[in-house]
Amino acid sequence: MRAMIFETPGAPLRAVERPPPQPAAGQVLLRVEACGVCRTDLHLVDGELPEPLRPVVPGHEIVGRVAALGAGVTAFRAGQRVGVPWLGWTCGECEACRRGQENLCDAARFTGYTLDGGYAEYTVADQRYCFALPEGPAAAELAPLLCAGLIGQRALAMAGDAQRVGLYGFGAAAHILAQVLRHQGRPFYAFTRAGDAASQRFARELGAAWAGDSSAAPPVALDAALIFAPAGELVPAALRRVRKGGTVVCAGIHMSEIPAFPYDILWGERVLRSVANLTRADGTRFFELAARTPIATHVQCWPLEAANQALEALRHGAVQGAAVLLPAQQA
Repeated sequence: MRAMIFETPGAPLRAVERPPPQPAAGQVLLRVEACGVCRTDLHLVDGELPEPLRPVVPGHEIVGRVAALGAGVTAFRAGQRVGVPWLGWTCGECEACRRGQENLCDAARFTGYTLDGGYAEYTVADQRYCFALPEGPAAAELAPLLCAGLIGQRALAMAGDAQRVGLYGFGAAAHILAQVLRHQGRPFYAFTRAGDAASQRFARELGAAWAGDSSAAPPVALDAALIFAPAGELVPAALRRVRKGGTVVCAGIHMSEIPAFPYDILWGERVLRSVANLTRADGTRFFELAARTPIATHVQCWPLEAANQALEALRHGAVQGAAVLLPAQQA
């Protein structure tokens, strides 16, 4: 099979040919239809995530078809469409797992980081951490839901019943969450890089009540602000925009250093918190929500061998919506 592998921080991914993996007991072998390109993949390539498997096949927004079943697999059948998310395995025995917070398991393994992922024609995954996917939508349209959708929904859940919601960084996660908020009748406010008129226009097309630079003030105080961009300076900026008792949620796996800020922008029982990974229950809830919510993912697709170009487009903000690799498409 063809695959793209990460070996050296700061270096491009390398195209290789290798035998397809074989499913162990409890695993499914998937022929990859599509794999989303996530900002976490950029953090991996740039060496910002500790102790990755090396070499590793990146990619954790995987849509595939079951090509073979390992011993004992009962959750899926041959030919079925399956989704593979970031969380790939947990111990099930530690304190975090026992209290229902498997996303915080210290022994957890993650797809495309400490387990081989979906930048390849085939991959294997533990059946317990996969999701059955609908047949109707195109694979490329489903792929971003496996991380951008799941993490976006978990971040929103952290904000409780917030009605006026700010979205900092209008990329893959925000453009999905914007459609959920619009369907629920909750106004959202989009914050982008300075001068990014294209993203602001995109946000307004999706129903934003307001869109502007991240340094600008929206017309109302926010109940919550969700930060998807990995820029630490957005934390004090967002705190200044939420009302007393409001919440700021940092939704990325990595963020640049947060600058010092005065206590008075946190005071007033404002809450600052992070989102770490996801749970299988998050996935179940999100796909139930997605089934009754009109979500149209906006995707830009590349062939597998163009993974480095897709990553660079994402790095420079040249993707509206989500970037997706299609392994069956030749470069």
